[in-house]
Amino acid sequence: LFHENKVFYGIRAPEEVFEKYKYLLKVSDSCNSVCKEKDYVPDTISMCYTEVSHVGVLSHHTGFNFYRIRVVYFILYHTFIGTGEGLRDLVKQHAFETLFCLHEKKQQKCLKRKWANWGALRHLIYQPVDDIREYFGEKVALYFLWLGWYTRLLIPAAIIGVIVFLYGLAFFNTNPLIKEVCESNITMCPACDIRCKAWKLSDTCAYAKVSHLFDNEGTVAFAMFMAVWATLFLELWKRHRSLHVSKWNVFDWSEDEEELILDIINDPHCKPKEFKHSYLRSTAVLLLVTLVLVVIIGLTHALVICRVVSTMLLSDSPWNFLRENASVLAMILGAVLHYLTIQVMTKVNRCVALKLCSIERTRSSAATERSFTVKMFTFQFFTLFSSLIYVAFFLGRINGHPGRYVRIAGKWRLEECHPSGCLTDLFIQMAIILVLKQTISNIFEFTGPWLKLCVKRTTFKKQLRKCGNCYRKACREDGADIEPCDICNLRDWLKNYHLSTVNSYSLFNEFLEMVIQFSFTTIFVAAFPLAPFLALINNIFEIRLDAIKMLRLERRLVPKKTNDIGVWTKVLEAIGVMAVIANGLVIGISSEFVPRLVYRYRYGPCANGTATDMQCMAGYINYTLTTAYMSDENVRTDFTHSQMILKGSNVTQCSYKDYRSEVDQSYTSQYWLILAARFAFVILFEHVVVICKFLVAWFVPDNPIRVKNDRLHDKLHRLKEELREMSARFDSRSTDV
Repeated sequence: LFHENKVFYGIRAPEEVFEKYKYLLKVSDSCNSVCKEKDYVPDTISMCYTEVSHVGVLSHHTGFNFYRIRVVYFILYHTFIGTGEGLRDLVKQHAFETLFCLHEKKQQKCLKRKWANWGALRHLIYQPVDDIREYFGEKVALYFLWLGWYTRLLIPAAIIGVIVFLYGLAFFNTNPLIKEVCESNITMCPACDIRCKAWKLSDTCAYAKVSHLFDNEGTVAFAMFMAVWATLFLELWKRHRSLHVSKWNVFDWSEDEEELILDIINDPHCKPKEFKHSYLRSTAVLLLVTLVLVVIIGLTHALVICRVVSTMLLSDSPWNFLRENASVLAMILGAVLHYLTIQVMTKVNRCVALKLCSIERTRSSAATERSFTVKMFTFQFFTLFSSLIYVAFFLGRINGHPGRYVRIAGKWRLEECHPSGCLTDLFIQMAIILVLKQTISNIFEFTGPWLKLCVKRTTFKKQLRKCGNCYRKACREDGADIEPCDICNLRDWLKNYHLSTVNSYSLFNEFLEMVIQFSFTTIFVAAFPLAPFLALINNIFEIRLDAIKMLRLERRLVPKKTNDIGVWTKVLEAIGVMAVIANGLVIGISSEFVPRLVYRYRYGPCANGTATDMQCMAGYINYTLTTAYMSDENVRTDFTHSQMILKGSNVTQCSYKDYRSEVDQSYTSQYWLILAARFAFVILFEHVVVICKFLVAWFVPDNPIRVKNDRLHDKLHRLKEELREMSARFDSRSTDV
């Protein structure tokens, strides 16, 4: 069909192609269960091409159209002209402009009403997954099934996280450690060079209160719960997936056999794509991946330098507010810079991952997608978490002490932690990145296609008017066996043409976004117990946002068959293991939980059993501080005379957080005891949680008994049918004789 300077082609395959596909599925080893549904391959499919000079179209809408779309799409992309060029080459040469599937009006309208509208938020996480599967195919349906299940399992995690937060809030004003900070008369050493002055510990009373919200006994239990929750979520997801893929008859589906079937349909004389492995290419890719990770870690160092420099600049500010809160503001600025770095590096990581996949020369598009997924997630993980790892495990531990501070380029002092601990810094970093990533990313993700559609709407309406109107009664009935007229076809194709483009990685982007969020809700959750709650709120909107975007703002994705979420399952399992390690280290190394236990039972007033419980932590803050004297020549080199003036009087000594001797600044016995206790706690925590994870994985089988029995009966039924057909053939031969 011609329209202005464009020619549209509707592509339709002959019925013979689909009959071959149906038969080969039936006789294959792993794909035969798909044929259980009667006439699962319908009469027609909806696909459309647009070209600057030529075009064609196919459009009729019946159930299970997605099977036909997938077959035709495969044939188009694996057919080559006489010069050896394929469709991709022709699109690159601008012989064709684009290729897309058509939305089917009736199914689209039904899904809009039940699923893809903001009013459906009242259903929270309900989704018509079977209808989604019949329209978009199994791959998209499994994404929304997984997203809905993940959101549902976030509810208990969010509730417990809020309870832990409220537990810290309940003792906001009565905690003895907070009182000790707020009522302290201790003078602290300057936090930076030149502009920073000695300060009173009581000046940071509010900071100490915030620290207690996220560094208390409740966060330890919550971290253990979330580590077990991650395993429970995955095991229950496998069961939930099993129920649906069994109902969809793709439980035994095999990717390799499906590809062989499509190859044979496209070319009966084809040869199989053999599996190959090159150690040289694998080594080269591994080295290049390592190089990229080194660059990403280098960016983390650059962010650290930016924070140190910003602290110095804010300390020199003429405004009192900026000077007094230089460290906190530098932390917030660093988090914002980290978020901007993530946005830029996401595009860079994508290009690098695609290039590395091309070097590998994978045998199929599915293998390329798996390889790309692993590489892209690895790059994104390091981009997102390298800065958080620095804050969690290195901030305030490698900065030295008065008289021997560690400096960048011999000029800028590294940052220090507050005497109440470093967990608040980690919380600030995580909160800013998570909130910005969820809100801003979702806004751009939705408004981008929506604004493009609004801009095109005026042009689109003019084009529709030029198409004319159809007065044919049969077209208005829109029946399954009615072929629309050229005017109706052209109007429909133009509507789809003006929607936002999609590609084979469109669904990957959605998965990556959610898996990264899953990482935030499990890794370092000890520092941010509200992360599951924020994730839950985001996902309730994310379900509808993705639905509206896919169904109403974007062209239809090419339906793909699968029976699992693929390599993402392995990625989620790896995240679960990392969550155990990271949370154990955060509680054991970053938080003050272990030092408080050591003080309570070894050095505090309760160590001899005479004091009351309320007095057990008395003197803890002073116990964690060491005094530096200005009489020491090395200390005088780090602090100027003007820095050591507080309220008009000279300060002769100041305190800093560390376990060191006041004589020679060497580590005290308390330091080594606490260090041993920290590592002992980490080992104990990780072993207990890992055992719990294994018990959960063993106790919850991947496949429900109902699914196993259904498959058993189905196989028996199919074997009996085969035997009955064979017996009928033999009986007919006997009759002939």
